[in-house]
Amino acid sequence: MVNRPSTVYMYTCTTLPFACVEGFGLLGSAYPPKANAMKHDVYTPAVRSMTGFAAQNGEMDAFRWSWDVRSVNGKGLDLRLRVPDWIEGLEAALRPLVMERVKRGNVNVALRVTRENVAAKLSVNSNQMQAVVRALLEIEAEAMERGLSLAPSRASDIADVRGVLEQSEAVDDSAPLRAALLRDVPLVLEAFDDMRLAEGAALVRVLSGQLDAIEALTAEAAIVAEARKKKVATTLSRNLALVLENTDGADPDRVAQELALLAVKADVTEEIDRLTAHVAAARDLLIEAVAVGRKMDFLMQEFNREANTLCSKAQNTELTRIGLALKALIDQMREQVQNVE
Repeated sequence: MVNRPSTVYMYTCTTLPFACVEGFGLLGSAYPPKANAMKHDVYTPAVRSMTGFAAQNGEMDAFRWSWDVRSVNGKGLDLRLRVPDWIEGLEAALRPLVMERVKRGNVNVALRVTRENVAAKLSVNSNQMQAVVRALLEIEAEAMERGLSLAPSRASDIADVRGVLEQSEAVDDSAPLRAALLRDVPLVLEAFDDMRLAEGAALVRVLSGQLDAIEALTAEAAIVAEARKKKVATTLSRNLALVLENTDGADPDRVAQELALLAVKADVTEEIDRLTAHVAAARDLLIEAVAVGRKMDFLMQEFNREANTLCSKAQNTELTRIGLALKALIDQMREQVQNVE
């Protein structure tokens, strides 16, 4: 039994709508393995993309096979295996190996096995052969009694009689093949994981840059909000005076309370503080890096909520501009988070 080394192919297929990140190729370019790349036999803490692909070829004796592993975004883990059902126990052994490395995404694992033409086995049917020989002896004896001369019988004549030789297909135990295939699984899964890690590293860089931009816009919003406080107070005081001058019998204290409530509603300090806290939380998640996709997705909803509230409370052209810029940036960031495992 000869089990030749397998060939592993792994390509990048980045979905990032940004310029190429240093160290990563363009869409569809080969991702060359590094000589000092860290080998990881189990799931290691790191941000991974849910987009990945790897292919691997192998052979053993007359068998040839090819693995194909690919994944795309998904809310949960949807694992689909397409392997030959005549290889007993392969799917049951393969599923936990894949689930050990993949926590989220729509994952498809396909295996195609072919076999070279193998000569069929021939066997002699002893009972049929003996029956044919007895028949020939009877024929020859009868011919001699009648004075007839017959040509000598040959072995090929007997073999040509239907039923003397039986042809059967070789039936092999699938256990050795299953063992060879399972030995290849860690290799193709490692190539698959390497690609997802490379994509994940690119995502971290993009997300970190977007978090820096959100932090800068939030700081700018804080400056604008602080600068407008005096103007808001002046406007409210002037409005209070107008209301008191044109309202007979109104309770001045009640009017003051209503205007104070409006002032509180116009205050964006809490929104700015929460945006700052969300930036810190997102950075912590990128460091934690253990299947953080769901948490990041939830955090994007919180980011968006604060940006919406900031816009609704702005009452200031510059603050509105900042809020709209935040909303656009958060939307771009959410698109990238959809790729995080």
